[in-house]
Amino acid sequence: MNTPPRGPLSDAIITVMARLVDDGKDEVKRHPTHSELEAEFRRSGVLDGDPNQGSGRPVGKAKRVRGTLSWALENNPSRGERLVYLLTAMIRAKGGFRPTSPNFVGEEAIRDARDVFREEGYDLGSDGTLVTLLLDGLSGSELTRALRTYVRRAKRGANDAALVTGTGKDLVEATAKHVLADRFGHGGRITNFPTLLGQAFVAVDVAFEWAEGDPAHRRVEAALFELACAVNMLRNKEGIGHGRPFPASVTEKQSRTAIESMGLVAELLLNALEENSD
Repeated sequence: MNTPPRGPLSDAIITVMARLVDDGKDEVKRHPTHSELEAEFRRSGVLDGDPNQGSGRPVGKAKRVRGTLSWALENNPSRGERLVYLLTAMIRAKGGFRPTSPNFVGEEAIRDARDVFREEGYDLGSDGTLVTLLLDGLSGSELTRALRTYVRRAKRGANDAALVTGTGKDLVEATAKHVLADRFGHGGRITNFPTLLGQAFVAVDVAFEWAEGDPAHRRVEAALFELACAVNMLRNKEGIGHGRPFPASVTEKQSRTAIESMGLVAELLLNALEENSD
């Protein structure tokens, strides 16, 4: 079963999404309407977070979107990510990104939204089209920043952060190859994941094994190496299909734990890379 398309979700995304629907100071109210917003809340499964439910008095559009997405960020991020995608698509369909439309949201709101979406690893086109950023062709500090975007999403358990768009690699493998390319001019020529990851660890002076008497932080590093190898084994155990980062036999909770683990390991490598580059 294919995963429904989603957008990113963060505090900054919540702020720009609220601005995209805010018409509180406009003489003529823009679409989407309150009923259209509620329909998308319901469709995304986050209606419980709508501050307009049972409030006893009307709540503005911006406050409804901000409150609902904030609730989703705390309680069900995946549903909130779905809502971000649906709201963006609806605003686009209503002419919100078209300057000649009565529903145009404004150049400044769009510019700010595009900047924030890019920081989260998404490209919000001038026409409102939302797509994930491809990492092919990126290198150096630009690739480091892009991978950190995936790390942030992985640490929140975001399903689409496990596989790095445009590379065909999982997050840890892509990060390991980036580390080796930065340090030695190539991304490694070993297809065996533990060997590749071990080379990356050594390249930035991170321990992939531990012995009695070593400093405690080296034991933590070695444990993260073993964790990454275990997650890779879990991912490859039965093969991947239909865009899933893990086999169908892996439960949603197991998948979330694995993705969060990938974020920790990738972050460890990126931090070490930056420290060794100073």
